[in-house]
Formats: sequence, C-alpha cells, structure tokens
Amino acid sequence: MTEIVRKMRCAVYTRKSTEEGLDMDYNSLDAQRDACVAYIASQKIEGWVAVDTAYDDGGFSGGNLNRPGLQRLLADIREGLVDVIVVYKIDRLSRSLADFAKLVELFDAQKVTFVSVTQSFNTTTSMGRLTLNILLSFAQFERELAGERVRDKIASSRKRGIWMGGMPPLGYDVVERKLVANPVEARLVRRIFESFIAIGSMTTLANQLRAEGVMTKSWKTLKEKDRQGKLIDKGYLYKLLKNPVVIGIAAYKGKHYPGEHEPIIDKAIWDQVQETLARKDVAKRAQINRPSRAPALLKGLIFASDGYAMTPGHSVKNGKRYRYYVNTASIKIGKDACELARVPAGDIDAKVVDQVRRILQAPEIIAQAVAEVQRLTPETDEQQAIQTLQSIEAVWDELFPAEQSKITHMLVDKVTVSPTGIKIDMKTTGMRDLVQSMLNDSEWKKAA
Repeated sequence: MTEIVRKMRCAVYTRKSTEEGLDMDYNSLDAQRDACVAYIASQKIEGWVAVDTAYDDGGFSGGNLNRPGLQRLLADIREGLVDVIVVYKIDRLSRSLADFAKLVELFDAQKVTFVSVTQSFNTTTSMGRLTLNILLSFAQFERELAGERVRDKIASSRKRGIWMGGMPPLGYDVVERKLVANPVEARLVRRIFESFIAIGSMTTLANQLRAEGVMTKSWKTLKEKDRQGKLIDKGYLYKLLKNPVVIGIAAYKGKHYPGEHEPIIDKAIWDQVQETLARKDVAKRAQINRPSRAPALLKGLIFASDGYAMTPGHSVKNGKRYRYYVNTASIKIGKDACELARVPAGDIDAKVVDQVRRILQAPEIIAQAVAEVQRLTPETDEQQAIQTLQSIEAVWDELFPAEQSKITHMLVDKVTVSPTGIKIDMKTTGMRDLVQSMLNDSEWKKAA
C-alpha cells in the first residue's frame, strides 16, 4: 500500500533591521526567501509545500513583536493556516528571549513547527528546544551588546562636545552633523534672556512672546521630514533658559563638557538668569511641600471647558488658606489665555458632593445597582447590599476625606467647569462597582 503523506503548509518569514538596500532588485529579504523556499523544496518528500502569502518585514527591529509581517503570520497561525514556519536564522523571527518564549508557546498550542534553514533544529523535540534557547540567548546577548556599544559611543562623543542628533535648540541649526549658530534665532534667544532678567516673570514673558507670534524651533530631520514649531509657552521657555548649550556647553546625564559649537549667550547673562531661576525654584518647592489642610476631592476628575485639566492649588491671605482648582493652561501659557483660569475648590467640591449624596439617597438607583450586582454575583444578599448603600449617605460627614474621595471617584466620571456653570458626568457602572466594593469591605459590612 502507498503511504499517504500529509501536506505541511510552510510559511516563510523574512526580516531586515534597516531599510538600507531594500530598493534593490534583489535584496536581503529576497535572498532569505529563496534560501527558505529551496529548503522547503528539499523536504517535498515529507509533504512540505510553501504557501503563497509573503510575510516580510523590511526595516523592523527584532527586539519586539510589533511588526506587520509577523503579526499577519501570527494571525494566520491562530486561524490554522500554517503548519511550519521557516526562517533563514532564528534571530530573523526574534532577538528577545522573552518574546520568543511567547511565540513558542503559541506554536505549541497550534501544533506548529519552527525551522531555521542555517541552524538545523526542530522545536517539537526537547533537544531542539535546548538548542533554540542557547542560540536565542546568544542573539539577545548580541543585541544588548550592540546597544551598549551605541550608548558608549554617544557618551564618548558627548564628552568630546560632539552633537549627537535630535531636535536642535532654538538659536542653532545642524549643518553636517554639527551645531551652527542661526543669526536670526540667536538674536531672539539673546532677547529672551535679557527680557527675563528685566521682567523677572516667566508668565509675563511667555505672554509677550506669544502675542508677538514667536514660535519654537522649526527644523528638518536627516530624512528631510519637516518639524514645525508652535507658539512658545512657559515650559519651553524654562527649558531654553536652563539649556547650557547656548553658552557652548554639551550636557550629558547632568554633566557639562566643552562643546564644538560657538556660544550665543554671554556667561555673565547666563549666570544672572540661573540665579533668578534658582530663587524661583526654591520658592516653588516651598509652596509645593507645604502641608495641605484639605484634600483635593476632585483631583484627576475636574477639567475646564477648554479641555485642559485643572489641578489643585491654594493661596494664603491674612493667615487664611484658600483652595482652588487651577487651569493647567494658565500655568503653561498664562491666565490671559484661558477662558477660566481658576475656580474655588470649596464651591465645586460642595456641588459634586451634593450630587453624589442625592444619588446615594435615590431608591430607584439603589435598586437598579443592587439588581445588577445580583445578576453578576447571584449569592449577593439583596437586603445587606441595600443597607450598605444607605449607610454610606448616613455617615458621610463622619467619613475620612480619603474615604469620601474614594467614593466620589467611583461614582463620578468627569467634572467640567465653565464661566457659566458646572457639568457633572456620572459613571454608568459607578453604583454597581461601589456596591461590590463595599460588600467586600468588612468594615462597611459591620456598619451596615
């Protein structure tokens, strides 16, 4: 009798880390594919047949699995369309031991065999797995070693004051991989430094520059991609005034080295600006580290109508502390640029708490939440769940601020404030989640 050989559908996967040479008529991916197809043909007697689909990744690193060709291959494996994966070398599939472990787990689950043309082994055998792990460990070691060499080269170049790429600072252009002063931008940078010394306020200076339409750095990458600037804000100003590159320094990991480029700011002006910034930083840290007497109930929940988040803040007048929610836009670009710069925290908190307590008192909402919990966990005691919810509202004023905040964050999705009012969006599953949380809390069970 003639033995029937089962057809084995073989998928060829190819990868190249860089795009260099991929535009050639016969490139590295073609060479890998031809070698794999030839190997599949040599196994014809075993029923091996190459599938028509191409799984190629040109210009993708093997350090992760986020590659379009590989993702198509994995999808087809899960669909049961592939029996054997063939690659030229194992590092074409992955250079990460952790990632490869995930792939092998998927291969085993789908009963898929993995074969390397130049490193003969079979992942269905224990010896094949051992060989694979050894080879892959060396591939990962090679990748990490290459990364260390790159980092060492960057560090060495920085110490010699060489520009190592990235977005050039305002005041300079990159010419043949070197920083060269841009006369127009250099004059602007000098004006910014001198204006800050005269004004002493980052917010005022940022507002003046924005009113003039002053933009951040616009530049073109090595791949000729345009990066357009935007209106200057306080954050960009702070980085510019703290960047030692303007006095001819190359900075790397907090250390300064003489740079190859020419300075565009005098050292005396630089020192004066740093002294002013240092005084402001000390005052700001003292304000931030001052202990808060009241918690920010809506931290992370409250937004201005212009879309910016609002952050807790406070001021002290005549010994009395006033809490606010401050529009982050006013911090970045100034109060005048905001429709609503800040709101009293007490008033907003009171309105939100009032809404929360009304919900906790609504019988129909409580009944709906308890019914939803019972649907998910049938063993839930209905009476106990209702008593638990009712007990929250009854003892609200006696709760610790942290407990009030936790309950508020479970029920409230978002608070939006505008010059005309406040909008409170509640979470659709908030009450259900609150019931489940409270029923799992032994202290609340006792209280109920």
